[in-house]
Amino acid sequence: MNKKTILSACFAALCCPIAFADSGNDHNLLYPDDHAPIGVMGDHMHAAGEFMFSYRFMHMNMSGMVQGKKSISASDIATSVANPFAPPATVRVVPKDMTSNMHMLGFMYAPNDDITLMAMLNYIERDMDLTTFQGMMGGTALGQFSTEVSGLADSKLGLLYRLYDEGGHHLHFNLAWVIANGSTDETDDVLTPMNMRMTMRLPYSMQLGSGSDQAEFGLTYTGKNEQLSWGAQALTTTPLERNDEGYTVGDKYQMSSWLAYQLPQSTSLSLRLIYNHSEDIKGQDNQIMAPVTTANPANYGGHNLQAAMGVNTVLMNKHRIGLEYQVPINYHANGIQMDMDNMLTLGYQLAF
Repeated sequence: MNKKTILSACFAALCCPIAFADSGNDHNLLYPDDHAPIGVMGDHMHAAGEFMFSYRFMHMNMSGMVQGKKSISASDIATSVANPFAPPATVRVVPKDMTSNMHMLGFMYAPNDDITLMAMLNYIERDMDLTTFQGMMGGTALGQFSTEVSGLADSKLGLLYRLYDEGGHHLHFNLAWVIANGSTDETDDVLTPMNMRMTMRLPYSMQLGSGSDQAEFGLTYTGKNEQLSWGAQALTTTPLERNDEGYTVGDKYQMSSWLAYQLPQSTSLSLRLIYNHSEDIKGQDNQIMAPVTTANPANYGGHNLQAAMGVNTVLMNKHRIGLEYQVPINYHANGIQMDMDNMLTLGYQLAF
């Protein structure tokens, strides 16, 4: 069974059996499943004049390397994977693990019942550990070093436009402008194969932004009855220009589907499936040419299927707190990349 068939079956399993249920909630009360799981952005709209503030903390861990679908060791990479910027002939620096923390501030305001405006500010902290192999060839490890960056990332301005809202079913259009606020010229000290420390421009995955404004658009559907809520979202993100460094990040496509169950005491539990597909980087930054896997634009993009479990609660009928834990189910990486272990999202939302 191919991935498209699996994804279609997952969407059908989550959405179809309850598609015609009636809504029975009192809309004057706030329920923990009134919104999608906390990891979903742009999932809901607001009534005219309503404002919402949100904060999300997203922590992701990555470790090890994969080539396509299979794991590959650092020594195998150093002895067999060609360096496109030769010499040296093979890759001499291999990532070991990486952590990423994102702090996300969100603001939403509805000038009327059919339009909700949104803005998002992001701050990123990234830390990567790498292994350097000695000399021009061979599998002898020289040592390890770390690089880190932090700062403002790309931000977002957008709107949600109501297309349908009746009988517990809602559909809206998502449109956003991703603004290239994040830096693309971050540097740090690295350990070279000749056992020297040099300050170099960091590879693409350690930069804070894309360098290109991007357009994001898609559709979001949600449904709800007394104990269950469900939804699906499809988004596309595409760069509008090549950045000043000479490259563009790849187009991204994401589909997400979720189901939440209302528990007593203002709590709900959720399950979510996420499919991601992204293209590799087009062009290259001429200052990113170190013999490391992350310097090769072909080692970006691919597709994966992930699953997430979440819990949501409402305090004093106005404060919503959500937690979601996300892991990969399967993946196919373009070229050679780091493997994602897990991601944790903790968020707070306040509407007034």
